[in-house]
Amino acid sequence: MLLDADDRRGLDAAIDEARAGRTEGGIPIGSALMIGGEIVGRGHNRRVQRGSVVLHAEMDCLENAGRLPASAYAGATLYTTLSPCDMCTGAALLYGIPRVVIGENETFLGGEAQLASRGVEVVVAEDPTCVAMMREFIAAEPLLWNEDIGEE
Repeated sequence: MLLDADDRRGLDAAIDEARAGRTEGGIPIGSALMIGGEIVGRGHNRRVQRGSVVLHAEMDCLENAGRLPASAYAGATLYTTLSPCDMCTGAALLYGIPRVVIGENETFLGGEAQLASRGVEVVVAEDPTCVAMMREFIAAEPLLWNEDIGEE
């Protein structure tokens, strides 16, 4: 899918975050939060780096955005390089984020149907960079990938 300039900028920020996470020895998933054309938060999966059970990219991004009023989230778009898991889907729903742009959902299909069923606009970019990052990572680190998605 062709993205407009803001969406491209948001997804590119998430891709940069994913690359940073992989460089740190972690899982290459990144996220960004945009409100009114401004990126207010960025993050990447830091489960490995921090020994965390919850620091998926979207959770890290929301944490880095800091406390925001509900009215801010009402105009937000959450960008993520990979389809969000159930935990990250729940966070988007909890904060009332009305739009989620996903880099790819070929390597993992998360809570997109749940988001859509609750009125969230879901845009799947089918971005080849996002697909390539995840395919390379999954091939190189299958055990770590399975741990991240809760499989054996």
